[in-house]
Amino acid sequence: MPTAVAAFDWDGTLTVRDCVVPFLGRVAGNLGLGRRLLATPGALLAAAARRDRDGLKALGVAAAFTGRPVAEVNETGRQYADYVASHWLRPDTLARLRWHQAMGHTVVVVSASLGPYLHPLGRELGVDGVVCSELAVRGEQFTGELAGPNCRGRHKVDRLRTWLATVGGGARVAWAYGDSAGDEPMLACAEHPVRVGRHRLDAVPAAGGPWS
Repeated sequence: MPTAVAAFDWDGTLTVRDCVVPFLGRVAGNLGLGRRLLATPGALLAAAARRDRDGLKALGVAAAFTGRPVAEVNETGRQYADYVASHWLRPDTLARLRWHQAMGHTVVVVSASLGPYLHPLGRELGVDGVVCSELAVRGEQFTGELAGPNCRGRHKVDRLRTWLATVGGGARVAWAYGDSAGDEPMLACAEHPVRVGRHRLDAVPAAGGPWS
């Protein structure tokens, strides 16, 4: 029987809020981040006018991480992960994740959130994999760019499929959880797509299907 995989988005799905912007502020300081963003007002206004989430994120990443030491940011990420785990996890979707683990399913987090904190959070939750937006490195410093596309939309699916190929055993996405338009392509790949909203998600699904 193929390996049953449950794929979870992070921000707004396993958490009660976005985690990216507060992390940028932790790394660069809110005032410093704001000053750097306002240093390129044309690009900022253009991205905002287009509602270009990828473009806005690229500007934020450049403002927060350009030239910063990898070790320093990773330590900030570890501390931030502890805070997120203590304050921002959503109890109902976390309970569903634990159900998948108890059932022996392979669990992976697939998110546009950033590696310095999401990898520690993945270890904290004991998931089998973390697929996320990674920061580009040159030497011992971050360049201020993403290493590859922002992990949302169709790029989530591409990255997830690459990860599934490493799992083996005919792994396929039995379940997928997401809360936004950026998750729709991933949800469309799953036999059991779950759109997480304001209503509480039951810890055990009403009908587990052939993967339960």
